[in-house]
Amino acid sequence: MSTPPLPREQFLVISALGANPMELTNVLCRAANENRCAVVSTRLTRHGACSALVLEVAGSWDALARMEAGLPGLSKKHAFTSNVVRSEALESRPQALPYVAYVSAVYRPDILNELCQFFIDHRVELESLTCDTYQAPQTGGTMLNATLTVTLPAGTQISWLRDQFLDFADALNLDALIEPWRPQNP
Repeated sequence: MSTPPLPREQFLVISALGANPMELTNVLCRAANENRCAVVSTRLTRHGACSALVLEVAGSWDALARMEAGLPGLSKKHAFTSNVVRSEALESRPQALPYVAYVSAVYRPDILNELCQFFIDHRVELESLTCDTYQAPQTGGTMLNATLTVTLPAGTQISWLRDQFLDFADALNLDALIEPWRPQNP
């Protein structure tokens, strides 16, 4: 007598844009719960009057199908837009090293793509990116602050990559730092 295989957990990534961040989060988390899906991760940011929520939910194929089918109605009822993509679990990378790069500079539109290209050229994966601009109170100039959480591939010579990154930042006149990622203490 053989035991039936366990149902394979599947994932949906939902991105939603709406005006009310609390309602947006509440509606989508409640829908996940009602459809027997588990919220795996979520990120919410505000961009002017608009809020962006990215939600990863896990569940059986039929639970995810119900969740997916119900989203258009929820979007219409609560005045938000949504997009859904089927996803897979992120593969384990036990030898990879998480690092954080901090960048401050006078704003230029090419800074983010230059940073991304640097990391692409060095086979470094981007895990998260936060970028804000603001007016410097002393000068009135527009400044940029960016924080990139990256994963260095196994075998990366850390001191060499750090030197390359700092040389790159100096060439673009960026104030930059790259250091190991550390968990946030509550």
